[in-house]
Amino acid sequence: MPGGSKKVVYAALAANLVIALTKFVAAALSGSSAMWSEGIHSLVDSGNQALLLYGMRRARRPPDASFPFFVVALLVFAVGAGLSLYGGVRHLRQPGEITNPFVNYIVLAIALAMEGASWLITFRQFGRVRGSRSIVDAVRRGKDPTVIAVLFEDSAALAGLVVAAIGVTLYHLSGNALYDGAASIVIGLILGFTAFWLAFETKGLLIGEAANREVVARITSLAKRYPEVERVNEVLTMHVGPEYILAAVSLNIACDVPRNRAHAVMDELDETIKKTDPRLKRVFIESQNECR
Repeated sequence: MPGGSKKVVYAALAANLVIALTKFVAAALSGSSAMWSEGIHSLVDSGNQALLLYGMRRARRPPDASFPFFVVALLVFAVGAGLSLYGGVRHLRQPGEITNPFVNYIVLAIALAMEGASWLITFRQFGRVRGSRSIVDAVRRGKDPTVIAVLFEDSAALAGLVVAAIGVTLYHLSGNALYDGAASIVIGLILGFTAFWLAFETKGLLIGEAANREVVARITSLAKRYPEVERVNEVLTMHVGPEYILAAVSLNIACDVPRNRAHAVMDELDETIKKTDPRLKRVFIESQNECR
């Protein structure tokens, strides 16, 4: 697993643990529902990063590599979104008074600085992964969900902090507690949307998503370099894990090619394909033409 992925997870985990503690302290001192939801948000994010690190350590077998990330998405939704929505609705039904609002401002400012730093580290790592592709294209076609998961969580955290700041400020200025409860609900909706998008983007690795078109085109091009190959019938690929691709190549080798040379061509092609892309761990090649 790339060291850059671990770096962003460790950075996010350290930031979220500190931020979660400060948010809960601020919520206890002020009675703000939005700050309570933000504390839950950071606590759940901390659990997510712990799961990511655990998955990265245990995912030595390729089929297991993508599973922890789907669990992460479900955890964000079930715990973070659910508790935030519950807290917001309860606060709307039974509005409470916020005391010491300036404590919330201080904590939110610190949280914004720390989350912003974590987001910047993650975004820089994501920039290395995506290369020249657009952000949307890199997210959709990326096969290592680690950085994507942390980037989404950090982005959601920043959005939640902005919402919390707006809710607390409006309550402080107007004295209407509904703003604080509404902010908590919006934070829950942000978490829910983020979790849904994460689950949608990483589910392909659970069910065996095909590799990018570039991988298929590269394999096809390598096969066509051999004059003995008359035709490349089909190239099938499947991501068994983020860094593990299985490929099956169907081709036709000319009937006048000696059998030992035909086997040599397939062996050479197998080795060349694996050298071209280290993610291609297993390659199966067969000639389907019937020669008499």
